[in-house]
Amino acid sequence: MSMKQYIAEFIGTFALVFCGTGAIIIDQESGGMIGHAGVAITFGLIVMSMIYALGEVSGAHFNPAVSIAFTAAGKFPLKKLMPYILSKCMGAIAASGMLLLLFNGNEFLGATIPAGSDGQSLGLEFILSFLLMFVIMSVAHGSKEQGLFAGIAIGSVVLLEAMFAGPICGASMNPARSIGPALVSGHTESLWVYFLGPISGTLFGMWVWKYLKNKP
Repeated sequence: MSMKQYIAEFIGTFALVFCGTGAIIIDQESGGMIGHAGVAITFGLIVMSMIYALGEVSGAHFNPAVSIAFTAAGKFPLKKLMPYILSKCMGAIAASGMLLLLFNGNEFLGATIPAGSDGQSLGLEFILSFLLMFVIMSVAHGSKEQGLFAGIAIGSVVLLEAMFAGPICGASMNPARSIGPALVSGHTESLWVYFLGPISGTLFGMWVWKYLKNKP
């Protein structure tokens, strides 16, 4: 079963990065035909779709920060954490590699690069990831993002956050989503922001959720 879970995480993260950063690239290549709102909607819809498609197989994390937070919460086995993270990162890198083949003239390949200071984007990524994890903890079953409303709720948060914060920080909330285009395009500047912000934000979101839900 574990191998099926790792493959599902690879596919889900591949789809997320291929469609999401693909929308950014195609928007640039087509002179703005998709638009910022279209990019945000694409990210939200692909996350929602993949949760419904793969939630019962792997839990549909598609995000190393989410897996780390689930593990810290005691909802996900530590022995599966590194294979899950590797599966996601490989999926993201493969998606960016495919996009490089298709659009080899594009410089950034949808990489997340702060529009302002690193500190500003770090703060945004922390808060965005906190809110995302808070919602995930509220709708997930254990460490599985599944159920009738999980996909809609999580996809909607991703769409919402990408819509308003994307122009400044890229609204990554996901180290894998950032590492794929960064490594393949060679633009690894400020990559630390998209590790520290999402991981600390999801951990804080998990902790606050547990505090509020803890019954005395």
